[in-house]
Amino acid sequence: MERIVFLDRQSLKAEVRRPSFPHAWEEHDQTPESLVVKNLAGATVAITNKVPIRRASLEQLPDLKMIAVAATGYDVIDIDACRERGIAVANIRNYAVHNVPEHTFAMIFALRRNLIAYREDVLRGRWQAQDQFCFFDHPIQDLHGSTLGIFGEGALGQATAVIARALGMRVLFADHPPPKAADVEFTDPETIFAQSDIISLHCPLTPSSRNFIGIEQFKKMKRSAILINTARGGLVDEHALKTALETGLIAGAGFDVLTKEPPKEGNPLLELRTPNFILTPHVAWASDGAMQFLADQLIDNIEASIAGKPQNLVT
Repeated sequence: MERIVFLDRQSLKAEVRRPSFPHAWEEHDQTPESLVVKNLAGATVAITNKVPIRRASLEQLPDLKMIAVAATGYDVIDIDACRERGIAVANIRNYAVHNVPEHTFAMIFALRRNLIAYREDVLRGRWQAQDQFCFFDHPIQDLHGSTLGIFGEGALGQATAVIARALGMRVLFADHPPPKAADVEFTDPETIFAQSDIISLHCPLTPSSRNFIGIEQFKKMKRSAILINTARGGLVDEHALKTALETGLIAGAGFDVLTKEPPKEGNPLLELRTPNFILTPHVAWASDGAMQFLADQLIDNIEASIAGKPQNLVT
């Protein structure tokens, strides 16, 4: 009989049906990394969203056959060690193709039209003190006719592009090493940085993509540009972003992710109090519908693997 252990059940606010095959089920609200081996002792299937499962832990878990990641990103898993040990790793695909792009554009609209700055002005009485019907303290930029540069041409990047084109925007996808999506025309990253009015990140965090946007990239961007990251913390040098916003290298940024989450030990971006920076707590993915879709696919992945017909494998 399979033994399934969910390491961080609290991270998923949805009904999770039990697999159809005989099994024992155990779940923990949260699991510190120091207790991963203890909680997974004897488990054949591990479920994790953000709890890391590294080589040192895997070496102490001889019964483990599968890791079901309750997310698309799988950087918390030591993929090489899993491959060496024959442990299948499956992730979630295409579950946030509407809500992440919608969150992306919520941030884009707010920043391009300076909604937060104008709202703060109203709350401070600025409008009430005027002698005409409006005031123009902050620039308001149209999306129609502007250029959106996208890093990542997967389902989320392409869904974001669909919205952009519907708004009359020009879309550029950044070139990168293979594999690449079919039927997507790529642009070199230098052109993306130089020409984009908005840059949106929808790519995975890998050793090659970590901190790939730093101060040198900000210097290449338009001073009127904004940067959106609903992908992964660690893609952008956070200290460099703080400097870029404080010195006017770029006009604004919207982030849903940080390098370490939750940021209990602080983060330079938490120090920003200006209306041209929006930070949300990694909730772009978290609509009720998307979470239920994720929960259902999570169990589908486990059932497929145990049936010998694995799906959505990353190893």
